Amino acid sequence: MKTDRLVGILTYLLQTDRATMPELAARFEVSRRTIQRDVDALCRAGIPLVSTRGGGGGVAIMDGYKLDRRLLSPGELQGILAGLRGLDSVSKTSSAEQFLQKVSARGEAPFSPDGDLVIDLASFYKDSLSEKIELLRRAIAQQELVRFHYYYGKGEADKRVEPYSLVFKWSDWYLFGFCTQRQDFRLYKLGRLWALTPAGEGFVPRPVPAEKRRFGSQMRDDYLVTALYCPAAKYRLVEERGPDSFSVAEDGRLLARWGFAGPEEALAWFLSFGDGAEVIDPPQMRERVREEAEKIAARHR
Repeated sequence: MKTDRLVGILTYLLQTDRATMPELAARFEVSRRTIQRDVDALCRAGIPLVSTRGGGGGVAIMDGYKLDRRLLSPGELQGILAGLRGLDSVSKTSSAEQFLQKVSARGEAPFSPDGDLVIDLASFYKDSLSEKIELLRRAIAQQELVRFHYYYGKGEADKRVEPYSLVFKWSDWYLFGFCTQRQDFRLYKLGRLWALTPAGEGFVPRPVPAEKRRFGSQMRDDYLVTALYCPAAKYRLVEERGPDSFSVAEDGRLLARWGFAGPEEALAWFLSFGDGAEVIDPPQMRERVREEAEKIAARHR
C-alpha cells in the first residue's frame, strides 16, 4: 500500500544520512517515478525533505526533524524500534536511540522503549562481524569495490566484488554483490569472508535482475534421502522441518524422506548424528555414509 511505503521511506530516511532515488526505488521495488511522487507527497504532508544533485547527493530529512508519532501505531513504533536495535546489535551505530529522540517531542507522553520483541543479530564473533558490516555499508554507500579472501567447501579464493546489499537470511549474514571474476551476482557468507578491505576503485551499479534478488530461489532440494532417526533426535527433526515432517516406525525410530541440495549436504547432515541415524535409500548415500564412518573409525584407532 502507498501509505505503508510512505512510512517506510520516512523511517528509512530517519536512520540514514541520505538516500538516492535509485536506492529507494530498489529498496521498495517500485519505479523511480513512483519514488519521486512519494517524495513529493511527503513534502506536501509537511515532512522537511531536502534534495541535492551530483556526487554524494540524494534525498535527506532536515536536521532536527522529529517524527509525528501519530503517524504510527504503538505496535508499529515498537516494531521499528526492535528492528533498529537488531541492527545496532551488529553495528557501531545507535539508530534505536536516535529514533527515540526523533519520536519524542515536548508536550507528548513519553514513549516507552521497552517492548515484547527483542532482536539480537550478533554472533559469537560480534566484533569482527560489526567491522565487516560497517565497512561494507560504507562501500555500498560510496559505490566502492571491495576485496576479501573467501573460504568455500572445496577451497578458498581471493575475491573482488561490487557490493550491493547486506542480507540476513537463513540465520546468518551475507553480502550480495557482483563478482568481477565470475561476472555474475553472488551471495557471500560473512563468516567465511576475511581480510576484507576497500579496493580503492569505484563502480557504476548495474541493473540487478529480479530473480537474483529472490535469494535462495535457485537453491534446489531434489536429492531425496530416506532415513531412520533415533527418538532422541526428534528435536532436531522438528527444528529443521517441523513436527509433521516424519512418522514413527514400528521399532520406535523416526522415519523421514527429505530433499537435500545434493549428496555432500546430505552426507554432512547424516554424519552429524553419529550412530543416531541410518540411511535407507538411496543405496549410494548409504554406502557413502558407511565409507566415511570407516574412515573416521580408522583415524581414531
